[in-house]
Amino acid sequence: MGRRIRVPEVRVIGADGAQIGVIPTHEALKLAEEAGFELVEVNPRAAPPVCKIMDFGKFKYETSKKEKASRKHQTTVVLKEIKLRPKTDEHDFDFKVKHIRRFLGEGNKCKLVIVFRGREIVHPETGQAMLDSVVKAVSDIAMVEQRPMMEGRRMVMIIGPRGGVIRPAAPVTGSGSGPGPGPSRPPTAPSAPPSGAPPASAPQASAAPPAPAPTTAAAPVKPATAAPNAAPAQAAGTKA
Repeated sequence: MGRRIRVPEVRVIGADGAQIGVIPTHEALKLAEEAGFELVEVNPRAAPPVCKIMDFGKFKYETSKKEKASRKHQTTVVLKEIKLRPKTDEHDFDFKVKHIRRFLGEGNKCKLVIVFRGREIVHPETGQAMLDSVVKAVSDIAMVEQRPMMEGRRMVMIIGPRGGVIRPAAPVTGSGSGPGPGPSRPPTAPSAPPSGAPPASAPQASAAPPAPAPTTAAAPVKPATAAPNAAPAQAAGTKA
């Protein structure tokens, strides 16, 4: 790009996409500077190399935007490993088959591994029978991509989803953080009183407290005074 282009002449494409032709490199650089852009080499293997006059910063931004959009719609396939034994019991077998079906339903592949211990390695047909049972249990959604093969003390087989299996759609969430309002319920009528029960009496208004009676002040009591001649009269009668 720019001054790093060392060839003597280049084929130049204008900023509007028009073909300018084969011109010396220094003239192409001068045209790019006059247009306010950069001279970018787009095909260095051509003879002569092809260069284009463009806004290099905008070009890099649009390229990164396209790469992000392509990665967003890209599907990543994950290889899930499931380990079994030649003598896996029925409960564990059903449990592992359930996981295998879930992995295949998500569009992933499964690597089935039979682990042999001790003298189990001398009977590889037991591991083959276990793998055949798994394939039979998921034959409606899976197909064998790699036949069973021995890797040391392990027997390995890879299965993948059939063409009709797709990834489940993600649940749609609302814009709010909490759950939406539930369905409205019709108003319920008040329940009738049981038979034989006395009818409920209407609430009575509380009576106002009686007004206090007016109090009258008691008249002052005057002390009783004896008559002045009473004592001498009583004394004279006693003497007689």
